[in-house]
Amino acid sequence: MSPHPQEALSTPRAAGLAGILFGLLLGTAIVLVRLAVPEHPASAGAWLTDSSRRSAVQAALDLVPFAGISFLWFLAAVRDRMGEREDRFFATVFIGSGLVFVAVLLCAAAAAGGMLATAGGANQQLWGFGHSFAYTLLTEYSMRMAAVFAFCTSTIARRLRVLPRSLVWFGWLVGLALIGGAGNVSWLELAFPVWALVVGGYVLGAGSGRTASG
Repeated sequence: MSPHPQEALSTPRAAGLAGILFGLLLGTAIVLVRLAVPEHPASAGAWLTDSSRRSAVQAALDLVPFAGISFLWFLAAVRDRMGEREDRFFATVFIGSGLVFVAVLLCAAAAAGGMLATAGGANQQLWGFGHSFAYTLLTEYSMRMAAVFAFCTSTIARRLRVLPRSLVWFGWLVGLALIGGAGNVSWLELAFPVWALVVGGYVLGAGSGRTASG
């Protein structure tokens, strides 16, 4: 028995909304952290004594769990959209990289939260360790998992022809850039939420178009 029209249209709209929400939440969190926290541990004093910067970091950390939830929704909705046509090899890497990305992202936020809570009385060495640990998790490990996710998603979308060629190439470019430059190029981690935002907007627009034509 074929699915009802409303059931068939719910998945792409859900995927689009989740992608947009994830892109906005994670992008905002990254911008807040980048503006408030210096890259080098030796420059810690400037923001540890500034209540507005500390509040900005706390706000960013509060957004991360909701970004993770939105990403899981995005992942599940995109996989459901693939249906039985998905390639098992790429689907396994797609799911695994997505789950590891969320796990590492939450670990980075937890490390940063613990560092923020104890920074007032911490010595310079302890601050340096916490700073490097949280930054490495966010800018290197989580972003490389994000790169694999973007690359696999774009490859699957190309095979199933569910995204235009321009977005497929955009996803591959984002994946390659994050694989090679994550942790080395400042602000490069914003490429992933921007990609999710663009893909989510396209999927949402496509779903709305199908609803109107139906």
